[in-house]
Amino acid sequence: MGLLAATDPTQIYQFTYQLLLNWGLPETAARYINLFIQLGLFLVVLWAVYAVSRGVLRSLLSRMARNTKTKFDDYLINNRAPAKLARIIPLSLASSLIPVVLTGFPGWISAAGKLIGILLVFAWIAFFRSLFRSVRDHLRTKASFQDKPLESYLQVIDIFLFFIAGIILFTALTGQSPWAFLTAMGAASAILMLVFKDTILGFVASIQVSTNDMVRVGDWIEMPKYGADGDVVEINLNTVKVRNWDKTISTIPTYYLITDSVKNWRGMQETGGRRIKRAIHIKISSIRYVTPEELAELRKIQLLTDYIDGRQQEIDKFNAESGADRTMPVNGRNMTNVGLFRQYINRYAEVNPQIRKDMTFLVRQLSPSEHGLPIELYMFTADTRWAIYEGVMADLFDHLLSAIKYFNLEVFESPASDDIRNLGLQALKQETEAGSQRN
Repeated sequence: MGLLAATDPTQIYQFTYQLLLNWGLPETAARYINLFIQLGLFLVVLWAVYAVSRGVLRSLLSRMARNTKTKFDDYLINNRAPAKLARIIPLSLASSLIPVVLTGFPGWISAAGKLIGILLVFAWIAFFRSLFRSVRDHLRTKASFQDKPLESYLQVIDIFLFFIAGIILFTALTGQSPWAFLTAMGAASAILMLVFKDTILGFVASIQVSTNDMVRVGDWIEMPKYGADGDVVEINLNTVKVRNWDKTISTIPTYYLITDSVKNWRGMQETGGRRIKRAIHIKISSIRYVTPEELAELRKIQLLTDYIDGRQQEIDKFNAESGADRTMPVNGRNMTNVGLFRQYINRYAEVNPQIRKDMTFLVRQLSPSEHGLPIELYMFTADTRWAIYEGVMADLFDHLLSAIKYFNLEVFESPASDDIRNLGLQALKQETEAGSQRN
């Protein structure tokens, strides 16, 4: 009988059931005790199959990882793909053993089969998710994919997998065709569109952002409306994470990248030049023609010597040909201290190795205002790194603000409290002196 039981699994149940009856147990008690015995054997077999399958799969994959150069198999191990694949084997075996275990309870076989089928669907989903996560991790090591929103693509795949799982579960539980589920989904599409609005918008935005190469992981972007100013660290289906320069994290809905204004500094980083656009405001009352004595003194500035000589010859020739009355300085042409200062800025920046000469290079006057005459420097540094850029700009303006006094010019600045107090003291002193003279 043992041989018969070994060759026909359904007789295992009958063998143990008959043995319990021979021990004098009531028929009902024998059926339930026999069920527990079968379930125990069933679980032990499934656990043993799972343990062996997991060990074999992990051993094979580990051996492959050691013998191959690719890191993909390492990512499979890290994402526990062998363990999740091993769960499918005992569950597949369980669907075959359920009729044997529940021989005495045939009414339970259908429900138990559906339960095993549901578990099997979730096991396959878990395996495919770990597989696609391994693909994502592997693609992140490729230079061509490092700036792509792989997290968004993975989330779309997850949604698709769960959608397929939903169809399979609906079919298994109801016994209806998948078309019935799709028909019901079509009828509820309006509600689904409302519930999953952000997900759908995020998915469309992720595709547009990736296709149009608008924003990549690692880009420096600015979105003042959302308090974002820093590097993009993650782009997924629903949100974009930006690590700001103060080390805080701003989270922005993905679809705002295509609906709102975004400043992307990638172009500046790729061109290798960072713009300086800053002005020195000259006090207008300090602007005047330079005298011959002042001109002789300014010739000592080596960057201006050639310019002054050439310019003076041009001016003298013009004034002689036009017959200008030089007793009045406004007649003819003259050099001004602000013009010479502008030329000095231009020449000083040209010899600075930290300033790009192949990009826009301007030293220009802007419109005078109540804050004086702005002399703006519009040029690009040769290094885009923030600290280097700030250092180059600071050195440039430190020198110019120190040099401006040699041109007999003054930088405009609003009166401080000390200036107002000194002005009041001077007025009081003058009034006192005038009173003393009257007396």
